[in-house]
Formats: sequence, C-alpha cells, structure tokens
Amino acid sequence: MQQIVKLTKGLDIKLEGLPEKVLPKCPVPQSYALKPTDFHGLTPKMLVREGDRVLAGSPVFCDKYRPEIIFASPVSGTVAAVNRGERRALLEVVVAPDVENEFANFTAPDLSTATRESLVTYMLSSGAWPFLVQRPYGVIANPNATPKAIFISGFDSAPLAADADYLVNGEGAAFQKGVDVLKKLTTGKVHLSLCAEYPANTTFERAKGVEIYRIKGPHPAGNVGVQIHHIAPICKGEVVWTIAPQHVIALGRLFAAGVYDVSKVVALVGSEVKKPRYYRMIAGASLSGMAEFLNETSDEKKQRVISGNVLTGENVGIGGHLGFYHNEVTVIPEGNQYEMLGWIMPRFSKFSLSRTYFSWLSPSKRYRLDTNINGGQRAFTITGQYEKVLPMDIYPVYLLKAILAGEVEKMEQLGIYEVIEEDLALCEFVCTSKIDVQETLRKGIDLMMKEMA
Repeated sequence: MQQIVKLTKGLDIKLEGLPEKVLPKCPVPQSYALKPTDFHGLTPKMLVREGDRVLAGSPVFCDKYRPEIIFASPVSGTVAAVNRGERRALLEVVVAPDVENEFANFTAPDLSTATRESLVTYMLSSGAWPFLVQRPYGVIANPNATPKAIFISGFDSAPLAADADYLVNGEGAAFQKGVDVLKKLTTGKVHLSLCAEYPANTTFERAKGVEIYRIKGPHPAGNVGVQIHHIAPICKGEVVWTIAPQHVIALGRLFAAGVYDVSKVVALVGSEVKKPRYYRMIAGASLSGMAEFLNETSDEKKQRVISGNVLTGENVGIGGHLGFYHNEVTVIPEGNQYEMLGWIMPRFSKFSLSRTYFSWLSPSKRYRLDTNINGGQRAFTITGQYEKVLPMDIYPVYLLKAILAGEVEKMEQLGIYEVIEEDLALCEFVCTSKIDVQETLRKGIDLMMKEMA
C-alpha cells in the first residue's frame, strides 16, 4: 500500500522558462570534464596525465584516502587538460572526445548469485560508486558501511526543475535492474518517493522491490533529505544512502551491458533561453554549444549560466561543463545593476515571500528574476522566515548560530545530521539578513566530519 506524506511548509518559486517536452538533437560538445568539486569531502589523486588516452569508464582519478573509490571518464578520448586552482587544487580534468564513443568493458556478476561484497567491488572498479551519496553529510557513500535504507526521489520540486517522469521515460528495464542491485546493498528497504499531485511514469509505477511514498506539498517536497526526515529519520550513528533516478538507470545499464554509460536527459531552462526544452547529453559535457539557444545579448556578463537549479546550482558560465549530479542547465539574467530606490518601489515584477511586493496578488504568475540579492548582509536576527519554508522538525536559525560558534554538541542536538545545502537553500532565498546559509552549513558539516573522524 502506498503511503502519503503531506507537507504544508515550503515555497514554490515560479520562474519563466519551463521546458517543452521534446528531445531535439544536441550540439556535439567539444570537451567533457570530470570535476572533483562536484564531490564533497574528496581529496583527488590523479591516475592519468595530459595526452593519455581514456575510454568511457577508464579511471581518471581516485580518492587519496579511499583509493578504492575511482572516478571514471564519461567518454573516450584524450586527456586535453588538467586544470588546477589555488595551491594546485585539482579543479577539473578535461577530455577531448573521440568521434565515436568507445566503452571499457566490464564483466557484471550474476545478480541471482552475487554477494553484496562482489557487487560493491564491481561498482568500485567500474567508476559507478559515486552514484551513491551518503546521509549524513552529503558525501560519497562509504563502501565499508551498510545503510539502514536507500532513498530515490522520483520528482524534483525545485524552480524550473526537470520533470523526472520525462527523464526516465522508456527506461523501465534499466531502472528495475538498478533497483535490484540497490536491494542487495542494504539490509533495509529501498524507498521511492513520488509526487502526489499527478500520476507517475510507468517506469516508477511498475518498479518492483521498492516502498513507494506519495509526497504532497510545495518545494522542498522533492528533496530527498526532506523525504528521509519524514519516512526514516537519521539518528546519530546511522547511515542512509541516496541515488538519483538517472543514476539508477546508469547502474542498471552497467549490470545489464557491462558499460559505464552516463548519458542522460537534461533540461535547458530559464527566461534567457529561446526555446526551453530537453536534450540528451553525457555527464560533464561542455555547455559552449548551447550558446545558440540563448537570447541574444551584446554582453555575456548579462546572463548567468547555472549547472543545476537556481537555488543550489553552480555558476559555470557558457564555457563551463555540466555537473555530475545535475539534470538541468538554467540561464537567468545576471543581477549586476543597481535599482533606483530598491525595495521601496511598488514593483509588480518582483517575487517576495512577504507582502513587500504585490506578487502575493498573483499566485500563479511566473517571474523573470535576476541574481540580485536586494540588499547587503546585516545582523542575523530571528524573523520566523526560515521555519515557514523548512518542513522539518529542526530549528535552522539556532543550528546556523551553533555552526558559527563552532559548538559541535549543539550542532548534533539541532539536527545537522539530517540536512545538507539543498535542504536549507530556501532559507537562504528568504533570508532578510542575507546570510550565506548554504556555505555556512557546509562549513559546519566539514567541522563535524573532522571531529567525528
């Protein structure tokens, strides 16, 4: 029997630029990049050099402190660049692709007889292990740990988020194969959360071996952290794993065909896109070919190209690359100009949680918002805004203040094990004090990982 979880807190931010459900041909990317910055808590160790040839699935780098966790090239080609930042920190490994993608071949174990250890070993050696993200902390799962449950969020409620039902359409066999693998990795259940507002795709509905939950409510209802909180909350010492639907499909392909295939459907959305729609791409693809789909402008600095959604995505620019965990590319106006009289003006084209603007009179209207934060950082005061948009039984303001004070025990008591950046992203959006909530939370998580190591 499917269970329903109703959420009343949250906020849906309606933006212009929803994608049309068509799948035209995507421009051929000139490069692909594997970025260590996509993986929290990772210290990369290079396994290739510039000029080396790699196949799709060939190791590129590994975790220095857990060398069994490798990160594989998404395509075949030649390592064109190894880009580093301050203190020679590895930023990205760029691969110039072959005309025809060539896969490394892996021999998959028989699921009916394979042990959990053999499945873990196979996923580690093939580069698929980073599909699994561990809660608490939002880092790559520990292969030596056994999770009490595995969660799959079958919908995304973020602004302009790609429709997960469309992303998995026609992939029922691969998705089921991936679920069968996940069932062997946990002693608990595999939970699949779907939106209660509309019928789900048959890929989800017909999945066997999963516990299905229907989630009803505004964003962040689609966040897997919120779903975990209401279905199987994390206590100290417990571990839960999460995985995205398209990574479940990639895992299914790996066990069915023995290839590391991370191609996926990605939405190009936002008010600055001429015709928002979906494209089939490979993780790490260059976005430079997408320039022809954007609104014409005399200055590229007037548009922000984001890998991911507007709340949690990364500003990569039109010359950047698609993130490992991202299913959408969002393009919105850059907020690099001053506005006369600021918030005092009675603007009708601005969105606000409060009644500062008249957006509350048009609840269905979609807005063309830019990146202006409409003010500077100020005293961190208790306003009750955070609690209106966070459907979790924690005190976010007190948690953030405990992080700023470095109080580890208080952070534990206030629920830091249950949240990562995406769960508090709305708090940052509505924050009157203009606090960098997500950055502060990650610093707290890093401190917890250091203290608990």
